Amino acid sequence: MTLRIARFVRPTLQALCAASLATLAACGGSVCIGFDGCVGSGPTSNLALAGTAATGKALASANVNVTCAQGAGAALSDGGGRYSLAFGATLPCMMTVTSGGTTLHSLAFAGGTFNTTPETELMIVYLAAQLGTSEANLIASFATNAQFQQALSNQSNVLAAQSAVVANLQQHYAVTLAVPAFLTTPFTVGQPGVDSDLDALAKAGAIDTNGMPDPAAVSLMTQAGLAQPLAKTSASAAVSAM
Repeated sequence: MTLRIARFVRPTLQALCAASLATLAACGGSVCIGFDGCVGSGPTSNLALAGTAATGKALASANVNVTCAQGAGAALSDGGGRYSLAFGATLPCMMTVTSGGTTLHSLAFAGGTFNTTPETELMIVYLAAQLGTSEANLIASFATNAQFQQALSNQSNVLAAQSAVVANLQQHYAVTLAVPAFLTTPFTVGQPGVDSDLDALAKAGAIDTNGMPDPAAVSLMTQAGLAQPLAKTSASAAVSAM
């Protein structure tokens, strides 16, 4: 009886192990759990990030903290609000820039230029609403929440949110933004481009005197994000896609 069970169990376990290893390989060395899809557990790679932190004026000597799906880094911005850092990480990454009483957030789905401004703050608000949560909870839970990581690692999700922020700001505040790609376009404070757009938004009332998005702008993006929820990926969809 014991021999029969062993003969049955052994090939079954072998098949399960083979399937698990195939799934792991398909995820690129990650673990796939439920609707969260592939959760990063593979080796980190060297990630280089740069950008400018500004509100219409530079956030000089600001603390820049980056938390990724795996890994973290920190830096100080220079006098023009520019920052750069390189460290071992697995994308995506949430960025927090703090200067005095101003704290702004952004995110990176790849290496390269990713700015931090009131526009990127509103983009995070929009994405949080799409995910059915608050901005505060998205930021606090990001490092351990595979669903959030999966959604923010998707470039299409992030760029669609960026476009939604631009469209809503332009319509509600009657401004024309010169640089719709505010997340990844390099800029210099005091020069036309992203910085002049921030000045225009401040004059229109979308950015307050502290350099933070006005509560009305936050409410606008929250409602817009709730109207465009991001669908959760089912376990079967995650497996079939790999």
